[in-house]
Amino acid sequence: MSRRRVVVTGLGCVSPVGNTVQESWDNLLAGRSGIARITAFDAATFACQIAGEVKNFDLEPYINAKEARAMDRFIHLGIAAAQQAVQDAGLPSKDELDDDLANRIGVIIGSGIGGLPLIEETHGELTNRGPRRISPFFVPASIINMISGHVSMRHGFKGPNLAVVTACTTGLHSIGEAARKIEYGDADIIVAGGSESTVSPLGIGGFAAMRALSTRNDDPAAASRPWDKDRDGFVLGEGAGVMVLEEYEHAKARGAKIYCELAGYGMSADAGHMTAPSMDGPRRAMMSAMKNAGVNPDQVQYANAHGTSTPLGDVNETNAFKAAFGDHANQLVVNSTKSMTGHLLGGAGGIESVFTVMAVAHQKSPPTINIDNQDPECDLDYCANIARDMTIDVAIKNNFGFGGTNGSLVFKRL
Repeated sequence: MSRRRVVVTGLGCVSPVGNTVQESWDNLLAGRSGIARITAFDAATFACQIAGEVKNFDLEPYINAKEARAMDRFIHLGIAAAQQAVQDAGLPSKDELDDDLANRIGVIIGSGIGGLPLIEETHGELTNRGPRRISPFFVPASIINMISGHVSMRHGFKGPNLAVVTACTTGLHSIGEAARKIEYGDADIIVAGGSESTVSPLGIGGFAAMRALSTRNDDPAAASRPWDKDRDGFVLGEGAGVMVLEEYEHAKARGAKIYCELAGYGMSADAGHMTAPSMDGPRRAMMSAMKNAGVNPDQVQYANAHGTSTPLGDVNETNAFKAAFGDHANQLVVNSTKSMTGHLLGGAGGIESVFTVMAVAHQKSPPTINIDNQDPECDLDYCANIARDMTIDVAIKNNFGFGGTNGSLVFKRL
């Protein structure tokens, strides 16, 4: 059976830099940071007191207040991004959807951690007021596959429905697995991506206990600084990024707007340390994605990197690019949008894949902000501080996660 081609026909995003794709994209190009002091709780006693929070998010266009009470925030954000993507793709409403098409549309939206804030809140109720205070909605409000479940129910999509959970690679793996299902005929359209909202005492406290977070509390906008010598850890973010993937001929037949082709997907495992990355695992993921896309390393112009702003991770990814691309690594424009959004964990691959598609569609690389003193061990072109107009025929997107899980996607301009 021949592989079917997969294209991107819809985009949706709720992020620390904007509550729509266009708003987020405009702020990225302008180099505006979405990182500030934490407002979700009083973080005064925490080592890290900053995060990339979603701001001024209005639930009403997406979910009514009664429904919202039965969902944790990560589900709210995922539903919103999915609805944006579905509308952008011009898919029929639930009332207009015929059974044949409904059966061929799936949903794969994951999260790395899920409903941590609600779990914390519910445990407090249990401890202080007893088991009768536990909401009957507690379990369905906090489990990870409920974004996919709610999106399918709200839109009438009856095809494959599941959730991927692979730490910080979740959003990317969700998109890659969706593409695979379309390639081999399990669906014609899949709504795919990732969502996360763990700016909570346990979320911040847990990562701070690992010494993984930046403590640049006096200058939040400058705290996420991938590849800068003075970086001191990542900044936690929240949000969701979702895209509509569609079989190419199906998209053409219905006259859909096509952003670009998702041409390649690669995966690997480090089989090493549970949190410290290896260089070879990311290299193999990138090589597999390029092989799957049928492109040579020297055909890739742009990379949206994992680029977390951790001392070890940034050097490791730089070395992986050099190993995968050889001399051509010096010709790549490598960008980290985490410099402005922070790290969305399971949502990172969702919003960053949306941003990669926008880069291909608009032929622009957002900047990596806060590179004031570039680390000599990180010696590639990171599009420092200023957005750049450039030719992007082929782009690669990386995400890596705890447990040594790695993923890469290749997007091509049509």
